[in-house]
Amino acid sequence: MSETIVLAFSGGLDTCFCLHHLVKQGHQVHTVFIDTGGVSEQEKQQIAERAAQLGAIKHHLLDASQALWDDFVKPLIWSKGRMRGDYPLLCSDRYLIVALCLGLCDQLETKHFAHGCTAMGNDQFRFDHTVHALGDYQIWAPIRDLQDQVEGNLRDHELAVLADAGMTLSASHQDYSINENLLGVTISGSEIDQYQAPSEAAALWVKPHTEWPNTPFHCQLTFEHGVATHLNGETISGPELLQQLNQKLGAYGVGKHIYTGDVTVGIKGRIVFECPGIDALMVAHKALEDVVNSKHQNQFRDTIADRWTEMLYQGFYFDPHKKDLEAYLAQSQSHVSGTVTLTTTGGQLLATAVDTPWLIHDPSAVYAQNSSWSAEQAVGFIKLYGQSTQMVNQVRRSQ
Repeated sequence: MSETIVLAFSGGLDTCFCLHHLVKQGHQVHTVFIDTGGVSEQEKQQIAERAAQLGAIKHHLLDASQALWDDFVKPLIWSKGRMRGDYPLLCSDRYLIVALCLGLCDQLETKHFAHGCTAMGNDQFRFDHTVHALGDYQIWAPIRDLQDQVEGNLRDHELAVLADAGMTLSASHQDYSINENLLGVTISGSEIDQYQAPSEAAALWVKPHTEWPNTPFHCQLTFEHGVATHLNGETISGPELLQQLNQKLGAYGVGKHIYTGDVTVGIKGRIVFECPGIDALMVAHKALEDVVNSKHQNQFRDTIADRWTEMLYQGFYFDPHKKDLEAYLAQSQSHVSGTVTLTTTGGQLLATAVDTPWLIHDPSAVYAQNSSWSAEQAVGFIKLYGQSTQMVNQVRRSQ
């Protein structure tokens, strides 16, 4: 039976194969490219052309860059959430992609939604969990289904099928799986999967050392209640701020990482990722938050971050507990206002100055310089603070 299906369409290898496969089966496929930033107007036009070439009944372009900033980037920066201390969840645009695609399903009065996830990665959890959380829809996953039908490398099979259909993808899309959005870019496949050194082709935004500018880069980020609102004194929207930081800092080699993670299905996954803007926001926000929030607030931040990050990594974006965690994070930003200066000469990014009216600072008590307590008080405090350890060792030595 022919169905009307909404396909989340990136224009890459997997979703191109999905479109070809579903159309060949006789379905009426609406492709949807959700613009979450990071993709040029020329690339968006090329994606639309691929959809038309492969038989989409209609191609839709929806913008989600502001929603991504509001719903994801803000709590990400508040928490400093990085999976295993490294990967800042750059694929979290998936949740908004699904939500908008399901909205289109409702407009078209269809319950059929398709995605290009494999059975080997984490994206299938992000897509499927979101679909199940938001309503009663039928999920089509041609690439995941293909795994039981094809022996050998799936990408080689997809490329061969699309070549027979007259579709040739760029060399980079043939060798790598590339995802770009406002948050950054992730690259996997080829030598990356083999735990070899990434080639020059596995780089998009972050420039090599030989191309770094000769002059240092400085910028000032101003935050209001934990949200970046100004760049160098000028008001700027969140999406535009990230785009500028990605471009300017990528030119200085800032933001390139290699990450090996534990995939939810029990295997290891290795990617190269680039996120100059997210790195900058995290460095600046941490420098500000560290000096305006209490010791206990800053310590508990890590506990919240681990929990929040784990939930998003595994697909639980719409679980109520995520909102509970974000309510605490939002409250913790009440005094995180001020301006941070960022500096780089290439590669490393430093927060070199912080200006805020909420600085927790006593001029009469400066670390390693002067104090507002006596030496006798310090000695007494040391004794009492370590009393439990002293007592247990004293008892055990006496036996």
